[in-house]
Amino acid sequence: MILAVDIGNSAIKFGLFEGETLTSKFSIPSKKNAHAREIRREVGDKLAGSFSSAIVCSVVPEIENGMRSFLRDTIGTEPVFVNNSFNFGLGINYEPLDSLGTDRLVAAFAAVEKYGAPVIACSLGTATTIDVVNKDREFLGGIIAPGLNLMAAALYMNASRLPHVQVEKPESLLGTSTDHSIRSGVFNGYVSMFRGLIEMFRSTIDAKAVATGGNAELIANECDSIDVVDPDLVLSGLSLLSQRGVRKDSETE
Repeated sequence: MILAVDIGNSAIKFGLFEGETLTSKFSIPSKKNAHAREIRREVGDKLAGSFSSAIVCSVVPEIENGMRSFLRDTIGTEPVFVNNSFNFGLGINYEPLDSLGTDRLVAAFAAVEKYGAPVIACSLGTATTIDVVNKDREFLGGIIAPGLNLMAAALYMNASRLPHVQVEKPESLLGTSTDHSIRSGVFNGYVSMFRGLIEMFRSTIDAKAVATGGNAELIANECDSIDVVDPDLVLSGLSLLSQRGVRKDSETE
């Protein structure tokens, strides 16, 4: 089995793969500076069986040492941490390369492999990223914007009299209370932002939009700009990279 681990800002996702088939998955909260013992306590007995390899994508550097130690001790193999010098089979138009989130590259790689190019790879989580790969498998770049919960949190943290609200689809556009007004502004504003960005991209490239992340399903229900919701896009990309033995360019030369 292959173990794929996606370390995000809000959650760490674990996926167990037999070949290209995701057989089980689970997640734990992301906690900065988590030690191996803390990760072990959160994971519990969910990792059963033997693993041929473990591959990790991370956007939280503070967790990486703890995760490396946990995986080494738990499954008996040295995990591979993907970085931007790996060969994704994409021409990458981004400077400096090391400033590009590795999760964005893995998602773009997986979207191309699973759904073809050109493609628009969207991640709707703590942050919102939308990236474009053209028909020649060139990663052209993309956008980064706040996620739904960050938008709500920004209002709460910077406007003294505004409460923190749980973001969900409001019952109507016009708010009849402060909570309702915030939910409507954040939710409908986010949907409008996302839809508008996809339309702007499609004015220059005709491509399928593939969405992943914690809010992908919620937004897809309101936005017909999304063609495919794939909640396991990054995990699938990691599994594919592991199966193909993809390593850093410098290691394959």
